[in-house]
Amino acid sequence: MNSTLDRIEKQQIQKTIPSFCIGDTVQVYVKVIEGDRERTQVFEGNVIARRGRSTRETVTVRKLSYGVGVERIFPVYSPIVQDIKVIRQGKVRRSKLYYLRLKKGRATRIEEKVTFGREKGAPKKVKTSEEE
Repeated sequence: MNSTLDRIEKQQIQKTIPSFCIGDTVQVYVKVIEGDRERTQVFEGNVIARRGRSTRETVTVRKLSYGVGVERIFPVYSPIVQDIKVIRQGKVRRSKLYYLRLKKGRATRIEEKVTFGREKGAPKKVKTSEEE
C-alpha cells in the first residue's frame, strides 16, 4: 500500500521467527523484568490467532492453567519476545480458533498434522547396483 512505510518496517525487522500456523503448539520465551532482576519465562500453548503483518504482527496463544483458560497476545517482533519454538503442528481448518474458548477438557485438543514420506533431515535412500 504505502511503499515508503513498508520499506521502513522491513528495516526494523531484525530477528527471524520460525514459520508456524494457526493450531500449532508453540513455546514463547518472554523476557520478564522484576525490579532490578531479569529472567526468561516460557509460555506454552496453542496459537489461536495471528493478526497484522510485518513489524505489527501479533500472535494470540492460549493454554489451560489449572483448569482455567489463559490467553496472551504477543507482538512477534517485540524485544520482550526472545524466541518462539514450534513444539507440534496442528491440523485445523479455520484461521481463527476462538471456538476453543467455549470448549472444556478433551474437546480442546487439536489433531496433530501428519506428514508422510521421509523425515526432515533424513538422508535420501539411494539405490545401489547390489539392490537392483
